[in-house]
Amino acid sequence: MKIESNEESAGACGRAGTAKYDRIGVGYREVRRPDPRLAALIADALGDARTVVNVGAGAGSYEPEGLEVTAVDPSRVMLDQHPGARKVRAGAEELPFPDGAFDAAMAVMTVHHWPDPARGLAELRRVSRRQAVFTWDPEHATELWLFEEYLPEAGKRDRSAFTPLSVVTGELDAHTVVPFPVPHDFTDGFRAAFWRRPESYLDPVVRAASSTLASLPASVVEPAIARLREDLRSGAWQRRHADLLDRESVDYGYRLVLAGS
Repeated sequence: MKIESNEESAGACGRAGTAKYDRIGVGYREVRRPDPRLAALIADALGDARTVVNVGAGAGSYEPEGLEVTAVDPSRVMLDQHPGARKVRAGAEELPFPDGAFDAAMAVMTVHHWPDPARGLAELRRVSRRQAVFTWDPEHATELWLFEEYLPEAGKRDRSAFTPLSVVTGELDAHTVVPFPVPHDFTDGFRAAFWRRPESYLDPVVRAASSTLASLPASVVEPAIARLREDLRSGAWQRRHADLLDRESVDYGYRLVLAGS
């Protein structure tokens, strides 16, 4: 599978994000398994599109089957794990395609990694007639207990790093925002996936596949995880969060933003 490369774009617009995912991307595909419920939501949003560009594609999660998908990512490590035949190494801010080249553009949990989100979102609109962007709203009130009680540093970092939902909707001129409450058995191991499975955060492989956790120094993460381990052993976590144990899903602020036609 050939990887086309736009080295100037990847270097100028995605150097920091590329370095991060070149470091944490190994093994990413095993932990970040696409969840069929989110996949169905994104596929429905793409509608009758036949050609799709997946910007910040990573290992190819949520690309609908049967469509002609071009994967774009600045990280070669991530693209090496992508099973598709059409792969382009480039940053979101300089997509190497002509205007209107695709029926639709998709971007899943990636906009916050772009050095210039506004420019990247403008590029999505330039190269496609329809856009579907899955992101997290940093202004959403409900926070994951992991960040409230154990790693406030991570919560603070995410709220400053994630692109405000108002910016995403404004730059895309979005017409619809769809909430996505996270199911308790969600298979894609991103930020809040394990809200009802706290023992999962004890696994260093799981933590390594989360940019939020992998970006923090071990001196911060390891003591916090040790406290969580002890709280699980003693039953303190279960007592504090008994209300979560019967919940099927929780709205932690994930949103699918739709734009175009």
